[in-house]
Amino acid sequence: MAESLGGMKRSHRCTEVSSSNLGETVTVMGWVQKNRNKGGLIFVDLRDRTGILQIIFEESQCGSEVFEKAGKLRAEFTIAVKGVVAKRAGAVNENLATGDIEVIAKELKILAEAETPPFHIEENSKTRDEIRLKYRYLDLRRPDLQRVIMMRSEICRVVRNFLAEEGFIEIETPMLTKSTPEGARDYLVPSRIHKGSFYALPQSPQLFKQLLMVAGYDRYYQLARCFRDEDLRAHRQPEFTQIDMELSFVDQEDVIDVNERLMKTLFKEILDIDIDTPLRRMTWHEAMERFGSDKPDTRFGMELKNVSEVVKDCGFGVFSGAVAAGGSVRGINAKGQAGMPRKKIDALTEFVKGYGAKGIAYIQIHEDGSIKSSFSKFMSDDEMKALIGALEGEPGDLLLLVADKNKIVFSALGGLRLELGEQMGLIDKDRYDFLWITDFPLLEWSEEENRFMAEHHPFTMPKEEDWEYIDSDPGRVRAQAYDIVLNGNEIGGGSVRIHRSDIQEKMFEVLGFTPERAQEQFGFLLTAFKYGVPPHAGLAYGLDRLVMLMAKVDTIRDVIAFPKVKDASCLMTEAPGRVDAQQLEELGISITEDKEEENVQL
Repeated sequence: MAESLGGMKRSHRCTEVSSSNLGETVTVMGWVQKNRNKGGLIFVDLRDRTGILQIIFEESQCGSEVFEKAGKLRAEFTIAVKGVVAKRAGAVNENLATGDIEVIAKELKILAEAETPPFHIEENSKTRDEIRLKYRYLDLRRPDLQRVIMMRSEICRVVRNFLAEEGFIEIETPMLTKSTPEGARDYLVPSRIHKGSFYALPQSPQLFKQLLMVAGYDRYYQLARCFRDEDLRAHRQPEFTQIDMELSFVDQEDVIDVNERLMKTLFKEILDIDIDTPLRRMTWHEAMERFGSDKPDTRFGMELKNVSEVVKDCGFGVFSGAVAAGGSVRGINAKGQAGMPRKKIDALTEFVKGYGAKGIAYIQIHEDGSIKSSFSKFMSDDEMKALIGALEGEPGDLLLLVADKNKIVFSALGGLRLELGEQMGLIDKDRYDFLWITDFPLLEWSEEENRFMAEHHPFTMPKEEDWEYIDSDPGRVRAQAYDIVLNGNEIGGGSVRIHRSDIQEKMFEVLGFTPERAQEQFGFLLTAFKYGVPPHAGLAYGLDRLVMLMAKVDTIRDVIAFPKVKDASCLMTEAPGRVDAQQLEELGISITEDKEEENVQL
């Protein structure tokens, strides 16, 4: 090792050198950011993960051999330099932590030469994503990305320390497990020994952490790798990390308490931000009614208003028909946007169609009090006046309405509210706004499956006061479930778990499982429940999403060292890839060729 380093041993990282080291001999190592030859002087900006340090090569100080070698340095050469720390001869660079000093080089060792990189290593790179991801090892040299990855490490450290002090035990659960129904698609791993059988990569450690509570470990946590074979979005990856925890002999309040204190500690230590606790709470029903979302961004207003009662008997059939069919008519008030051009309103109409809505009905209230509307000819003056009043419309306002099934109305207006909030600059990007969403529905009716599905998962305890409706009106039953939301993003979700065999078996029945199928899929859990199960509850955070919000970056890819793109492929390693015929034969697998054209999607 000493030979490859030219006998040098690093004494400091770049920004560990400071004015307190003036006159000292130091050895630093890193990558050449920039090389400027001024004739008798060569200036080299040396970069490592801590930052940049200016190195000065002067022939009278380092000798002709070292000076000549320094003249050959190019961007991204890996070098080691020994020299003396001095006050910077030129103007102080206020933008650098080491801006008041420089190192006068005495020795230089070129550890590795470098070809010209496909893009410049710099902050806020404008290079296309597909190029950056193909050369991710170079992209990860960028200081802004390095800061985020190091912040992620610090977040994990703080979480581990906090939970350890709270009596949690870190336990790893299996990666190769059994495929279970419900939820997203599993990633399957074929077994060589048991031909025709498959493992599944875990979507979460849910069943194992519940079994750890059965086993008496009381408080468990894990930074768990999880996998879901689903369509990707900006905030999703096929593999991701959860901060996973489970607690015994607790109720919902205990879980909320420990997690509020975790968030308070985390934001103080990482960002020096004081989070006020207890955090606000909102029921699922209130969140949907006010914001059209179960993860509302409450940093701005523009709340939904239900105007169904006002328009249920009006002359506009789109409104009255939606109410008569069991749906609703709701709207939002975009204050001061009455002058929005028709082209932009049409763009918003196309936007809500992406949520399944048929379109938008609008009312523009001009400053003189006159109105322009897409449907006013179908309504009387009194009906229009009542509608504007219900939406608190004033001169200068733009009122936007959607009429349809409740699920579509909430989804469309909830999305439209966020879109307008961005366009109108209503969102305070420097604010961290937490809240808990509670009292979720236990079940959700699936039109595709023609049955009830678990809103969270089949192991969530129903609210005791609602259990009587499980047969007569299952959709009415609420869950002892809770999500923690930050700035319109669900960062964590959890629930009190079912710990009684009779309730668990009933849940499987309501979800359409026969006793035989329940035993086949979850027999190990049902058997464990015969041996004394403590009441238990838990929560899991999406670590990647949490880091993204704390670091204020736009995509989850920027907080993961080696992310996938939208089609779940890796542009750097070209995974997934083909395997040879012998491997397939050992697994008892044959491949059906698909000759569709490949398209990379970011």
